[in-house]
Amino acid sequence: MSWLVSTRQYIPAVIGEAWGGGYFAGYISHTADGNPTHALIVAPRATGATGTGYTLTSNLQWKTSQTSTANTASTFDGVANTAAMVTAGIAAHPAAQFCVNLSIGGHTDWYLPSSLELDIAYFNLKPDTTANNVSFGVNPYAVPKRDMAYTSGSPGQTAIAAFNTSSQAFVAGTHWTSTQASNPAATRIDLNTGGRVIADKDISYRVRAFRRIAL
Repeated sequence: MSWLVSTRQYIPAVIGEAWGGGYFAGYISHTADGNPTHALIVAPRATGATGTGYTLTSNLQWKTSQTSTANTASTFDGVANTAAMVTAGIAAHPAAQFCVNLSIGGHTDWYLPSSLELDIAYFNLKPDTTANNVSFGVNPYAVPKRDMAYTSGSPGQTAIAAFNTSSQAFVAGTHWTSTQASNPAATRIDLNTGGRVIADKDISYRVRAFRRIAL
């Protein structure tokens, strides 16, 4: 069944379903209690992603300098992180700039996902059979809430055909998140293992835009 929101709009309950200009990637709980507050939508591969292995091939920097950007430390709210980059000067934040400049399916509210938002998509839409990094996987904002680390085999490769082939699949490699880790560094996720790694902001990696729908 689907969640019904106050606007009488039905939100998909089937992971990978086409919806809202992209594909349903899972629910997130901003209250961290297992109750969903938003549906996460991942942008189409051909137009809403960029970097090595995607149709758009340019890898992008998180920031053009290794300096702090205020209010970008949220692990669960990529909208807030991205809005802070807009306030600070979006031209200095190429990865987020790519997302906010998108118009897909009539939607212009795309953003650079936070670390735990991208983790939710990884858990639900893991692109290949590489063993997981067992140091990660705990996610209090996931729905259901995850209190245990990954095992090497769980999550496994998604069974959703569009996301385990080149059709809509994440490239099984490094992607930026919008979560700042320190003044010079931000968090990236390796979407072949689920590992979260801190990297210098001026290094260029892949980007995949998200949008979200409040429930």
